[in-house]
Amino acid sequence: MTRIYLDHAATTPMAEEVIQVYTAEMKEEFGNPSSIHQTGRKARKKVDDARMILAKSIGAHETEVTITSGGTEADNYAIFGTAYARQSEGRHIITTQIEHHAVLHACEQLEKDGFEVTYLPVDQKGLISVDDLKSSLRKDTILVSIMFANNEVGVVQPIEEIGELLKDHIAYFHTDAVQAFGSLTIDVHKAQIDLLSVSSHKINGPKGIGFLYQRKGIMLKPIFYGGQQERKKRAGTENVPAIVAFAKAVQLKQAALTESSVAYKQLKQTFISELKRLGVPFKVNGSYETVLPHVLNISIPNTDVETFLVQLDLAGIDASSGSACTAGSIDPSHVLVAMFGENTPELRNSVRFSFGLNNTQEQVIEAAYKISKIVL
Repeated sequence: MTRIYLDHAATTPMAEEVIQVYTAEMKEEFGNPSSIHQTGRKARKKVDDARMILAKSIGAHETEVTITSGGTEADNYAIFGTAYARQSEGRHIITTQIEHHAVLHACEQLEKDGFEVTYLPVDQKGLISVDDLKSSLRKDTILVSIMFANNEVGVVQPIEEIGELLKDHIAYFHTDAVQAFGSLTIDVHKAQIDLLSVSSHKINGPKGIGFLYQRKGIMLKPIFYGGQQERKKRAGTENVPAIVAFAKAVQLKQAALTESSVAYKQLKQTFISELKRLGVPFKVNGSYETVLPHVLNISIPNTDVETFLVQLDLAGIDASSGSACTAGSIDPSHVLVAMFGENTPELRNSVRFSFGLNNTQEQVIEAAYKISKIVL
């Protein structure tokens, strides 16, 4: 049985061109970019060239990009780095109820350290209200962290409107763009973003690598201590093969951004149409309009998500809920709780399908058919 992978929002397969670059770098380059000899200088040039590609992809300057181990570290660096660098100016932070846990758990830790955090609610489409944000802003608000697009339901927040609101406020504007990067055009200057997090493994690059965009003039307190790598912002010897492969993945994504967006929308629409044709009852969680092209979260009445995911797995379909599976039970998705409230059916019957590299129309048609056999 050939498996059908429909969980690209969780992680993506590495593109063949990226694998080739990655393995070539591991074979050919082993120098430490901090070394001053020729072998080290060759590695440094590879890192510098890659950094330029990463920066250009979001309209930034290469000196504004700090390489990290992924999106979680980038989020943590933005949040803890801001909080501890600016605590003399204020100790109030604003975020949303639907952030990734890399943001939420960081904010919860800051609350234990005496910071005050406002968690903005969302409507049933998963969108925050800019008016709510405006009314929550205070003179002592030092950071606003609002994700670009949600990883569970794919909803895209009004980032440019938020940037415009914050342009004259002292608060730094951070956005977790891990799910949005590679699917949407991002211009940090146009959107007036101060800090932005990205991860490689969401765009067909290697795991364990990402970056934080940090606008020139934005001061953060480092969270790693050691050497002087990354302009003294992030200690630790650079992972040169992963950085170079990450840059290759970015180049491929940027070159095919429009084409892949259209393709994934078509896959999603075919999937939806087939489910309807086969008589599968479902509703889409989130928005049809302001949503990532590759993410679809649906609620199927009279199903149990844990059982359903096992049945999908046995049928050769990889999908996920937005929930954390622990000790044989699935905790309700905090995103769906924020959207629909507690004890609602969506918390127990919602599944996320996400499309990407190597998916075909035939695969999504087959997946819809197999789902109909499970559900009906």
